[in-house]
Amino acid sequence: MSFHFVYILRCADDTLYVGCTNNLEKRFKQHNGAKSGAHYTKMRRPVVLVYSEQYESLNQARGREAEIKRWKRDKKSALISKKK
Repeated sequence: MSFHFVYILRCADDTLYVGCTNNLEKRFKQHNGAKSGAHYTKMRRPVVLVYSEQYESLNQARGREAEIKRWKRDKKSALISKKK
């Protein structure tokens, strides 16, 4: 069984980026160095992984990603703080 992850990155300019992937380690490396990272994070490197959640299905992960993306920064920050 493969898992899917929703994650939050803190960028060098202190903005937050929310994404979804089935390989968290590989995707994190892409955000920080590869040409295949998201355009948003390419312009704001380095990025730091500050939060992640694991899901059994892509649909669950995509739904959660969309939910978190709609949140204001303070709510995202509270989520990150709870996980520490």
